[in-house]
Amino acid sequence: MELDHLTEGFDVRDWQDVTETDDPVRFAMIGLGWWTREQAMPAVAAGNLSETTVVVSSDPEKAQSVAESSETVEEAISYQEFHDGAASDAYDAVYVVTPNARHLPFVETAAELGKAILCEKPMEATIDRAQGIVDVCEEHDATLMVAYRMHTEPAVRRAKDLVDAGYIGDPVFAHGNMTEPILELVPDPDQWRLDWDLSGGCATMDIGIYPLNTTRFLLDADPVRVTGSVASVHEEFDDVPDEHSAFQVDFPDNVFALCTASQNAHMASHIRVTGTAGELLVEPAFYPWEDRKLTVSHGGTTMDIEFEQVDQMQEEFEYFSHCILTGTEPYADGEHGLTDIETIKGVYESAESGRWVDLD
Repeated sequence: MELDHLTEGFDVRDWQDVTETDDPVRFAMIGLGWWTREQAMPAVAAGNLSETTVVVSSDPEKAQSVAESSETVEEAISYQEFHDGAASDAYDAVYVVTPNARHLPFVETAAELGKAILCEKPMEATIDRAQGIVDVCEEHDATLMVAYRMHTEPAVRRAKDLVDAGYIGDPVFAHGNMTEPILELVPDPDQWRLDWDLSGGCATMDIGIYPLNTTRFLLDADPVRVTGSVASVHEEFDDVPDEHSAFQVDFPDNVFALCTASQNAHMASHIRVTGTAGELLVEPAFYPWEDRKLTVSHGGTTMDIEFEQVDQMQEEFEYFSHCILTGTEPYADGEHGLTDIETIKGVYESAESGRWVDLD
């Protein structure tokens, strides 16, 4: 099987039919932390299929300040005003990027208002609340997508094409890692990621989800059981069990994944899939400010695969908006996101009990 044949004509946006529109999808941004201001809103502004028209914050002054810095924002409202239906004629979809444990009420209100919903991962802080998101969206027939950036990342999409084409043979192992010094990136010891009630978990929940979910995407498979170990070593992490985390996820057909995550380690990320006939590696993989690199090995030859570096958030918003404009169901939906929450909670359960946790 020739690699050149498999990599010719790769389309970064093979999902796209609409390239521009006179009626862009209008977003309400719910939660105005640094990620929204520095990543999400610039990504929307750089795209062709959406625009930010409403900003929503617990702090009205902050919302107004963000609105004044944007050319497209028409309304700045508080959380309570959002729940009361204020400015609901000014947006078509919401991007929910509050702390994990506060996703559900905003999704409930958006679904009741008939809005499409892009919800940051992880979906929620508990299985029950994640199930609540699935249920309310089904009840109101609301479009829901969980915001996994890797699903529209060209390096990962090209890697999936190679796996699907059988270039590495039958997958046997996946190895994934994401580590970062969170208190250097966000120098606030009181941040919500270190609060169990708000986050539902630390390293596993916040960044361990990247190797877990990307493995699911590459294999097109769901976990059947999980085991894991977690540890919190430094006092800044006393309120959460997993400053560091390592877990094994078993997939059907005897495919095994090993995932590691840390909120207090050198910044690094990769995803590797080893098969019976070859191997592929994306490294760096998960941080949007690093250029991703895809390396493929087969038959004694190792080569880097060329592809376009993109703004991951722009791709995510363009894909979701394209789905809304074309009436297409987006991937990944709520059931997909719920599976990640169940798996991650299985890691914590296994770490406490010392036993495997069945997921099917």
